[in-house]
Amino acid sequence: MSTRTVLHEADIARALTRISHEILESNRGPDDLVLLGIPTRGVTLAARIAGLVAEFGGAAVPVGALDVTMYRDDLHRNPTRAPQPTEIPGGGIDGKVVVLVDDVLFSGRSIRAALDALQDIGRPRAVRLATLIDRGHRELPIRPDFVGKNLPSARDERVNVRLSEIDGAEEVTIES
Repeated sequence: MSTRTVLHEADIARALTRISHEILESNRGPDDLVLLGIPTRGVTLAARIAGLVAEFGGAAVPVGALDVTMYRDDLHRNPTRAPQPTEIPGGGIDGKVVVLVDDVLFSGRSIRAALDALQDIGRPRAVRLATLIDRGHRELPIRPDFVGKNLPSARDERVNVRLSEIDGAEEVTIES
């Protein structure tokens, strides 16, 4: 098994800065934005993006977590992690522009589950998707609005995102 690093700490920081600027530009500012991270690393990325959006846009943006575990369509086939808490910011999501944040977009199934979970919580005005890594291989017609890096990879390769808050390291690697 070989592992190669495709993004280092500075690359991740640049990608998140770009995503933050693109979110502000597409929304014409920070008004009515809510960022919801998909556990585990999507929550950390959402918090970082919220900090950058506040810095560049001049206003705080609510950030929360959206656990999709029980909405997945592959629970019977794949053992999964224990459900994490879903934390919706105080103002809710009704009428807001919700940006879902995930670390890696692959088949699109996690995002489909996130869309189902959102329906149970409220009715946003719009839903956007930000992902640090888009590796292709979509099984569903889901496309990110904001991408840190497009990373074509083989189906049998594994993309690992490591963030300092969780893993003590800051990098994106591919294992083959």
